[in-house]
Amino acid sequence: MALPVRQQLTYWGIASAVFLVLLWALGDVILPFIMGGAIAYFLDPVADRLEKMGLSRVLATVVIFVFLLGVVILSLLVIIPLLIQQTNDLIQSAPELFNQLRAWLTERFPAVMEDGSPLRQSLVAVGETIQSRGGELLQQVLSSAAGVVNLLVLLVVVPVVAFYMLLDWDRLVATIDALLPRDHADTVRDLAGQIDRTLASFIRGQGTVCLILGTFYAVALMIVGLQFGLVVGLIAGLLTFIPYVGALVGGALSVGLALFQFWGEWWSILAVAAIFQIGQMVEGNVLTPKLVGSSVGLHPVWLIFALSAFGTLFGFVGLLVAVPIAAAIGVLVRFAINQYRAGLLYRGYSTGADDDHGAP
Repeated sequence: MALPVRQQLTYWGIASAVFLVLLWALGDVILPFIMGGAIAYFLDPVADRLEKMGLSRVLATVVIFVFLLGVVILSLLVIIPLLIQQTNDLIQSAPELFNQLRAWLTERFPAVMEDGSPLRQSLVAVGETIQSRGGELLQQVLSSAAGVVNLLVLLVVVPVVAFYMLLDWDRLVATIDALLPRDHADTVRDLAGQIDRTLASFIRGQGTVCLILGTFYAVALMIVGLQFGLVVGLIAGLLTFIPYVGALVGGALSVGLALFQFWGEWWSILAVAAIFQIGQMVEGNVLTPKLVGSSVGLHPVWLIFALSAFGTLFGFVGLLVAVPIAAAIGVLVRFAINQYRAGLLYRGYSTGADDDHGAP
């Protein structure tokens, strides 16, 4: 005999509450394991593809991680030092950029930028704050002993966790499936399949789009000669994860920097703007339809809310789990709506009679 619905909801509610409490209390501890699990989930289709080509699961996992190790070593030797240098240069030059903006506004709008005006004081304060706070933050991240230890832990633990989870991924899924409540196993499998398809379309697809666009923006802006092209490309690529935000922020930042650096060289400024136009055309017409799909069940507003809410409540760990939880909630809400519309609460007892006699 199955448990009453109310009792089942009580048990699942308690389980959800325990999960959220553990997420809040053990955020820093479970961070490497969440990141490792996310990497394993992202790479599982690659391992499955290599298995279909004849490789064993062990050999497929080793091949994937040898390739990733090469990418990481190349990044540590070439990309990361250049990125740190450009970020530091951008922070140090922020006051100069704001001074140039202030001079331009003073020349064009002298009444607005007169001495003592709120806008003038705000620009000066923003420039000084970015230089002081940004420099302090970068210095703390690079020199703090705790920060270095945490970084080393992530660099060591995350790959190990990801390797073993990728190696045993199919067995983990089979074990979880064996623990499902038998009365609801088919329903849970169906919902889990919908959540997996949503995550596969969004995380794997959108993650690949971010990587491609970030690389394109960074390389193209550096070819044009934009001073902080690598930093801007990285920012635009990361923010592409949120629809439209990456192009807006990256485009505005790059064009703003180009105006200061290339003032009078209009072709260079137009080239910077054209890079983001091309990126948006390729993303909208090629990358997103091919890699993400037309419908992933994650509305941009819902995604932004989930990132904000979980980031505020659980910090960086919350940002990592925000998208999977948002996808799961979306699937469960749609399932609940379908159940409601098929039930008596929505249809009523007299639906058939009303349909027979017609509306008055």
